[in-house]
Parts: sequence; structure tokens; C-alpha cells
Amino acid sequence: MTLAELFTLSPHGDDVYVGQGHVYPWGGLYGGHIVAQALRASSLTIDEGFVPHSLRAYFIRRGDFNEPVRYEVDCIRNGRSFCTRRVVARQAIGAILNLEASFQVEEESADASPVVMASNLPRPDELADDSWSPYFDRRMVPYDIMAAAQRDGRGTSAGWFRLKQNFHNDELMNRCALAYISDDLPTDAVVQAVPELKAVSGQEMLFSASLDHTVWFHRPVQADQWHLYEMSCYTYIGGRGISFGYVFAEDGTHVATVAQEVLVRLKEAN
Repeated sequence: MTLAELFTLSPHGDDVYVGQGHVYPWGGLYGGHIVAQALRASSLTIDEGFVPHSLRAYFIRRGDFNEPVRYEVDCIRNGRSFCTRRVVARQAIGAILNLEASFQVEEESADASPVVMASNLPRPDELADDSWSPYFDRRMVPYDIMAAAQRDGRGTSAGWFRLKQNFHNDELMNRCALAYISDDLPTDAVVQAVPELKAVSGQEMLFSASLDHTVWFHRPVQADQWHLYEMSCYTYIGGRGISFGYVFAEDGTHVATVAQEVLVRLKEAN
């Protein structure tokens, strides 16, 4: 199955669509999978000319990759400049995700980008590929290099990602692809930032689950080109860590901002 096929949803009544699952190495459904399909479902109810500028999702239950996912879209508002949608993703167990997305027509304005990509990072062709997905290449930047870059927060996790499929100038599909990839690094940033978690990482002694996920899309995306995704942990309390970070095109253009709250526990405390 290609990623385009994964994003192809079947209509199942008024403003209801069904998407397929996919097997992941850890079992269950990857959070980015459900977020991207929910964003795609919401877009199917939007008039031409609108593109998503933000989404906010809450993960409710772990998804089952053996089952299709039903996406129920609520058309909250249709405006001249903005449209708002709410999507509930369901499987046999019940709701597994609730997402809200906002769409905007193109609008001319000043272009300011105060956030810049860390300098002197190794380029993708200098790093080894360690992707777990058939849909994208992933080349992680060593942790010590990101620590030396002194980004805000702690435990910064960063990597170059490139989609293996070309969506050309289909901005919606490229943004769905970015949303798909964006769920990969937030947990790692939290683990790297908390000594008690980092000490046992890789030993199957941690339980983790994404709680919520937000993406703000700023500028056009070409997901089959290299982009640097970076996430840093800003706080950890009650088993919940906040990751916040950015997505940059290879030329340094700031294309998106991502935030996630993730639950990470020692298994003995679970």
C-alpha cells in the first residue's frame, strides 16, 4: 500500500469516510496515521481553495491496525476565509481520536520567520538511514550535535525526513504527509530530557502513549524533499511530557510548528 492509498478514504454516508489500517513494528496504529487520515477526511468536506493551517488532535484509545477506521466529520463552520471541521475517528472499541482542523484560503501578507534552523548540522547524505517506515526516509542527527546547538528546552531529538512518494504540487496531500511524519519524534525528546527515563530507554522498561498533538502549517511543503524535524522537551510532570519543535525545509524555510503532550511511564509504575 502506498501512502497515497493510505490517504484515500471511502465515503460511507454523509460526511463519513473509512480509512484502512497498516501494520507497524510496535503493534497498534501509529498516531500520525490516524491524524493524517482524519485531516484528509476533514478536507473532503471543504471547498476548493482552502488548505489546512492548523490541527489539534486528542488520542483517546489505541487503534487496532487490523480494523478499518471510520471518520465522522462535523462541519462546524464555513466562512469566506476560514472553515472549521471536527472529526471523530472510531473503531469497534469506540472513539480512538478526536481532531479539529482549520482551513484558510490563500491570503497575501508580510512574511516574517524569526525562528531559524540550527546551524552546522550534518546534511542528510552524511547520515545513515534508520527509518522504520516504508513511506519515508529518516536520518537522525546525533544527540550530542543537537545538544551543542543549544536549542530551547532539553532532550532535543532531530532528524531529516523525506517522503518516498512525490505528491507534486498537491499542497493538501503534502500537509497530510507532514502530519503523518510529525508524530515520530516527540516521545524521544521527552525520554532524552528526563534522566530516569533515558537511563532505561531501549530496555523495554517504558510505557508511552501520545495524548494530544498539534500542528501549525506555515508555508508550502514538498514532503518528498528533505525536511529537518526537531522536537525538544519543555516540561515533565505526572508522567506527562510536553514536546515542542519545528519543521524546516533543507534551505532553512520554517514550514511548520509541532507540539505534543506524551505520557511516558516506567513500566513498574504502570
